[in-house]
Amino acid sequence: MKRIAATLLLMAAFATNPAGAKTLKYATQDEPQTLDPHAAQLAVTTRLLSNVYEPLVGRDRQFKLVPWLAVSWTQPDPLTWRFKLRPGVTFHDGAPFTADDVVFSVERVLAPTSQMKSTVQGVTHAKKIDDLTVDLILKEPNPILPNHLFAFRIMNKAWSVKHKATQPQNYREREDSYSSRHANGTGPFMVKERQPDVRTVLTEHKAWWNRQSPEKGNVTEVLLLPIRSASTRLAALISGEVDFVNDPPPQDVARLRATPGLKVVESPEERVQYLVFNTSAPELVYSDVKGKNPLSDLRVRQAIGHAIDVEAIRVKVMRGLSRPIGSMVTPTEGGYAKEADKRLPLNLDKARALLSEAGYANGFGITLDCGNNQPAADICRAIPPMLAQIGLRVTPNIVPTTNYFSKLQNFDTSFYLLSWGTPTSDGLYTLQFTTRSSDGKTTGNGDGNYGRYANPALDELIDKARVETDLAKRSALMRDALLLLNREIPLLPLHQSVIPWAMKKNVHAAFPPNSVPYFFRFRID
Repeated sequence: MKRIAATLLLMAAFATNPAGAKTLKYATQDEPQTLDPHAAQLAVTTRLLSNVYEPLVGRDRQFKLVPWLAVSWTQPDPLTWRFKLRPGVTFHDGAPFTADDVVFSVERVLAPTSQMKSTVQGVTHAKKIDDLTVDLILKEPNPILPNHLFAFRIMNKAWSVKHKATQPQNYREREDSYSSRHANGTGPFMVKERQPDVRTVLTEHKAWWNRQSPEKGNVTEVLLLPIRSASTRLAALISGEVDFVNDPPPQDVARLRATPGLKVVESPEERVQYLVFNTSAPELVYSDVKGKNPLSDLRVRQAIGHAIDVEAIRVKVMRGLSRPIGSMVTPTEGGYAKEADKRLPLNLDKARALLSEAGYANGFGITLDCGNNQPAADICRAIPPMLAQIGLRVTPNIVPTTNYFSKLQNFDTSFYLLSWGTPTSDGLYTLQFTTRSSDGKTTGNGDGNYGRYANPALDELIDKARVETDLAKRSALMRDALLLLNREIPLLPLHQSVIPWAMKKNVHAAFPPNSVPYFFRFRID
């Protein structure tokens, strides 16, 4: 029945397609639960909205920083970045893009309900110089602000005011807002139709400023179909009902490679799958240990590190589509330190001895929270038997992704699995977001630190690196921070993802390090 329903849905969609239109039929496991560009720091949101909204600074096909909505930028002084804006750019509703929109978007992304504050790291406000010139004013130096701005999406001020969307949707509280259901960017595609959990249709922005780019493909429409079932999703690809699947399960990749008419493109992603320990709670909410927190003891965290067989996960769960890693920063990102990319070796005897030394010779029970997306759900099932060998009784709790992040953001967890990929290709963003304690004042500090790890020594290293303008000194500070994390293990990196995209052979797409499908670069023969 699911297969028939998907086919009927596709037939209905094509009935209105003009002759000769290049429609990309895209099936994916999940879809974004919001269209608000400043509401949620989620990969699934980025994959869609990066085609609709645009930043001041972009990346080319080789992922090098290039001018985008800004044609150039300079630093008049250490606390000011000046951007010359691109003339002739229009939003999807026809409104001209000006400095007023940048000033408004900075104010909006810094609002309390925004989860995207780190995209303007260090910025306090924006100042309009003229219609096509804007200054970003910082409270502290940020030598790599353009890297951060790649993930900062610009909204139209007039549209937002008209539709009472001047504040970001409160995603954590599941707020419904106009901006969560509608979009108006400057990007190559505009949202033509939106039926959450059914389909989203993107159509080309015919007035897009970059239509003459040599990188531009020939796709004029994108039909996004969320198909939860992996077997149904792949059946639709094999039968030709869809053209592109961005998330084939690892166990099916070999079969897809061997299927006539299909091809698989794969590449390492700047993303790490990792486990997080709630180290700060006096007592864990999902454990049978009462009156204390076993995860606050380094020896327990080390025992778990020694007991997890990442090579078995790589071979049996990931089917080779991963690289075991000991660092939250991948080798192609700024700040990577090879000496901090080291894992505790698999050693069950050592793990048992550490648990006994910590006072848990008989182990303990705990719940491991995971999203129901793949491969996370399979990894979540693989870990409990590994930890059972050292006496830990781990119950996997696999949560629908629509509810998972609100659960984490409300700190309703003791032990969880997540993946993180920085939008800046710089490791400091990762450290600040996932491991620094939140001080309630500095943009981005601890926004993704759902285990509430707090270490003043780590905070100091991150804070110094954040404002250090000497890049060599900055790298040294980041190396020291990564080494500290490697010793203290508040979170346990498992592997760097190798992401496969499966598609028809007549579809051509370059895989970027952030695994975002930039549809304007797609070509269909």
